Amino acid sequence: MALLQKHRILILGVSGFLGNAIYKELCPYYSTFGTYRTPLLAFENNKQFYQYDFEEDDIFEILDAVKPTLIISALRGDFSAQLTAHKHLFEYISLKKKCKMVFLSSANVFDAYSKYPSYENDTTLSNSIYGHFKIRLEQLFLKLPSKKIAILRLPMVFGAQSPRVNELKLHLELDAPIELFPNLIMNVISDQKVTQQLHYIINRNKYGIFHVGSKDLVHHDDFIKDLVSKISAKNPKFKLVYTTNDERYLAVLPKENKLPKHLQMYSLELLDNMF
Repeated sequence: MALLQKHRILILGVSGFLGNAIYKELCPYYSTFGTYRTPLLAFENNKQFYQYDFEEDDIFEILDAVKPTLIISALRGDFSAQLTAHKHLFEYISLKKKCKMVFLSSANVFDAYSKYPSYENDTTLSNSIYGHFKIRLEQLFLKLPSKKIAILRLPMVFGAQSPRVNELKLHLELDAPIELFPNLIMNVISDQKVTQQLHYIINRNKYGIFHVGSKDLVHHDDFIKDLVSKISAKNPKFKLVYTTNDERYLAVLPKENKLPKHLQMYSLELLDNMF
């Protein structure tokens, strides 16, 4: 298949779970490059990948080498160093006429709200350090011209090899209790669906804020119990955690920027298609 030379894409954090899934989705269609932090032979041998430790290295050298027309940030790690790195990205994109940004944000930008789901144009407000950090980066990139930024707010992301699923497998192996939050109402998404949604947004030159969670809402305890039953036939140990006496929402639903139906999903589809 011939590459679509419409974009030169740089994925920051290509060695991570989601960054790697995005790379696998996009690389057959675009000139796609990535950065990784920890040296690993598979990454070192890939001529499209650059080693980059955002706590120590300058991103500008990689930007000058790749000359991306689209940058996707899937970085994880120290917040202060991330902030500096993202400020450098902001400077670069501001100066380049043909360069856009896709920022992977989180439902946690709304974790101070508990009475209802959140929509794209709702005011962000967080009680958590992580949520505050994501809000700060959103606000930074929203200073760019509107057509140069797409923000994807993600709920909990699950996949066969996702950190959350691997953690559940470890708990099952060790016969350790798995925490359930019975009062938490949320939505979810799979790594596969996120990458398809992102591909569509890039291909159609979409911009703005996107809420990419499942169409339906689920209780955390119900979903995790169903997921665990898919992983193993063992009888797991569960630990119920009540952070509040009332039900609380941590869910991102679309109202303005709805994606096509084939790119939407229900939580049951996620469970059925994961294994």
